[in-house]
Amino acid sequence: MKRYSGFKLLIVDDHEHNLFTLRTLVERHMDVEIFEATSGQQALDIAVKVPGIDLIILDVQMPEMDGFQTASMLKIRKKTKDIPIIFLTAAFKTEEFQQKGYEVGAVDYLLKPIDDNQLINKISTYFRLIEKERQLNRVLEQKVAERTAELAAAKLHLENIITYMGEALLVLNPEGGIESANPAACRMLDYTESDLRSLWISDVFEEAEEEQAGAFFGTWLEALIRTGAISRIEARFIAKDGRRVPILFARTAVKDQDGKISHIICIAKDMTGYIRDEDAA
Repeated sequence: MKRYSGFKLLIVDDHEHNLFTLRTLVERHMDVEIFEATSGQQALDIAVKVPGIDLIILDVQMPEMDGFQTASMLKIRKKTKDIPIIFLTAAFKTEEFQQKGYEVGAVDYLLKPIDDNQLINKISTYFRLIEKERQLNRVLEQKVAERTAELAAAKLHLENIITYMGEALLVLNPEGGIESANPAACRMLDYTESDLRSLWISDVFEEAEEEQAGAFFGTWLEALIRTGAISRIEARFIAKDGRRVPILFARTAVKDQDGKISHIICIAKDMTGYIRDEDAA
């Protein structure tokens, strides 16, 4: 049974007879797409032009541009640098030339006359490695896709909670500037989110006790640094039209990897109708 359908093999030899012999041998055992080149330059052109060449069988002894030069040129091109190369040679049999072959990027160095079984086994080995790598990549891509989908679903779920929650949510920077607000906060304060992002928390918030006004944010930071969270504070939002909206307020510090406060999350529950408005008393 022939294997490796869909794989692409480039064979390079300046003798047509050798190309015919190689093609016939490979086609007898494998169902691969074979490309042929009779020179180093032609091999470069094919490798660049044809996408997805999986393996190159390259004769060393060729005129004008020999196999070593061809391999060197393949390895410096982005599109071809990762294609494995098997050298074939009848002339350059010494260990010195074999070492040179590996230095220019060959994965194997075989001597002519070719042992048919050895060559087919070598080609099969590299195709199996490529096949396994592709399978692993497909599994990895699937896991990445699944994880991306999970994160997107979690993000959407969180966004829906923030959007539809009844409490007002404000996210502040450490200086007290408003960076984002949910729809409940916009309705409670009668501002758009864009307008709120140009304001400071002191523009829309006041503590229940008048004597705390003006110094409260510094007190917040001190307390948040110590405890990380402050909850159930009676306070007031200042709406766009100046109305005071009684709220039950909580704030939580978000810290970065260095332990410094990066954001402050503020959550406010509208207490209108639940408590007596002191201004109306």
